[in-house]
Amino acid sequence: MEARRGVKRKAKWILFGVEVAVILGMLVVLYLVMSRPSEGPRMVELDPQVLEIHEEVRQLKEEGGTMLGYRNIALFGLDAETDNQLFGSSHSDSIMIASINLDTGDIKLVSVYRDTYLNLGGEEDDEHWKYWKATQAYFYGGAEQAVKMLNRNLDMDITDFAAVGYKGLRGVIDGLGGIYIDVDEEERKHLNNYQIGVSAVLKCDYTPVEETGYQLLNGLQATAYCRIRATAGDDFKRTARQREVLKAIEAQAKKTDLVTLTKVFNDCIGDIYTSLDSGDILALLADIGKYSIVEEGGFPKKELRTTGNLGSKKSCVIPLDLEANVVWLHQFLFDDEGYSVTENVKEYSRQIAEDTSPYLMK
Repeated sequence: MEARRGVKRKAKWILFGVEVAVILGMLVVLYLVMSRPSEGPRMVELDPQVLEIHEEVRQLKEEGGTMLGYRNIALFGLDAETDNQLFGSSHSDSIMIASINLDTGDIKLVSVYRDTYLNLGGEEDDEHWKYWKATQAYFYGGAEQAVKMLNRNLDMDITDFAAVGYKGLRGVIDGLGGIYIDVDEEERKHLNNYQIGVSAVLKCDYTPVEETGYQLLNGLQATAYCRIRATAGDDFKRTARQREVLKAIEAQAKKTDLVTLTKVFNDCIGDIYTSLDSGDILALLADIGKYSIVEEGGFPKKELRTTGNLGSKKSCVIPLDLEANVVWLHQFLFDDEGYSVTENVKEYSRQIAEDTSPYLMK
């Protein structure tokens, strides 16, 4: 048991996220080691007691059940156009869970589709957004509300998060000298169109991508690639691109020297909003090469989801059976073949079915 606790202390955190959120992680560890103690990301401490971790989940983990030996971190990519929007009033266009196996160093990534119809934890007298798109949780209640949303709907135990906007993503990729992505013709056209909007937000020039194939993309081009939604697959394909960019940055970061990594984060660290403690991050440095992304997926699962227009709540991704999706998620992330969901998830599953079935029957 003492050895396991030692591993946990050593491996509490290793990455951030894309579309703007998930890709900062492998680098921030190295930056913090080299930087002055007063420097670092915009930090906030979340109180685990208010993050709506189900008591059944706590007890099960304490008794050696699901999630024991794993650390789960929420990764938010925001459409924030100002620094203040990192804290709220922006949508989390990218929502991911990074689950780290503390014994093996394996990381599994799951994208929670931004338009997934879930219980957002709104006030009892505000029915309009109590159940709505997952992306709305960050808009109304910032990172804390978004983490609550993940815990309550997915039987998770998340207490930490990392979030960034366009500026942080572009800066990291440019600092690394770009990343290599395989771009097809349909993606190339939309990538260039999305560059126009992102460059307007960042107030910078852009360079059109002229060719298809495996090639080096700069920060603005890669950010626009993450934004592509108007191709076959829509948002489902977009989340796959986001994970592709994350893996490309992971590969590039592992080839980059410490001096370059330090410069990257001297330029970008102020654009990160996180609950992660720098002491925990420092503990990872010695074993940074141990970690690798081994599997990825999307929630809800393909066979257990549909899409539909829910009136005033517009087009949503609908879990056909939230309970079955959560069982699948725990099997995928934690190899738990016999997981039983909490009563809360069963209740949410019933309510989602009741809310959406009239629209799906039309």
